[in-house]
Amino acid sequence: KPIYNGLDLNGWKPPKNQESNWASRGGILFHNGKGGHLWTDDSYGDFDLVVDWRWTDDHQGEMERPIILPDGSIAIDEDGKQRTMTVEERDSGIFLRGNSKSQVNLWCWPIGSGEVYGYRTDGSMTPEVRAAVTPRVNADQPVGKWNRYFIRMRGDRLTVVLNGKTVIDQAQLPGVPNAGPIGLQSHGNEVEFRNLLIRER
Repeated sequence: KPIYNGLDLNGWKPPKNQESNWASRGGILFHNGKGGHLWTDDSYGDFDLVVDWRWTDDHQGEMERPIILPDGSIAIDEDGKQRTMTVEERDSGIFLRGNSKSQVNLWCWPIGSGEVYGYRTDGSMTPEVRAAVTPRVNADQPVGKWNRYFIRMRGDRLTVVLNGKTVIDQAQLPGVPNAGPIGLQSHGNEVEFRNLLIRER
């Protein structure tokens, strides 16, 4: 069923006094990068979620971002320094079960979108957990093109498919809440969403 009706923010809770930062435009949910996050009124436990998203030309400038290895660690050069790549900084995400830690990233880092940053960077997590929440492949479309997420939550297991490629496969999220609202992250730059569909399991 749709969780965004394409017309207005019915079913969502915009930040107080910041409603204008999230707007419906011709079936597209547009965010200008300002203010706070947008949350659904309803809570969800186990579900399949489809979200289309794309970046506009807007970005936060060129920044050096780390190259992340398949095990979730950061690549180091022969001098012991972090290996980086220059990117146009764009950042957003989809919060699952009302929890910022269980956020599926949207960004332009070399590793690609789909990473669960809150778990990958948590040193208290096992190496297996941190590796599993690191994207297997960069499956992002170029800026300005639509991307499609298929996100599946079953218990504490997460699968993320981006543009037909599985980037996260049944990763365990220890301690993730049993249920909670879905959120769209505000992180300083424009982003657009459409076709937000959910099937509860």
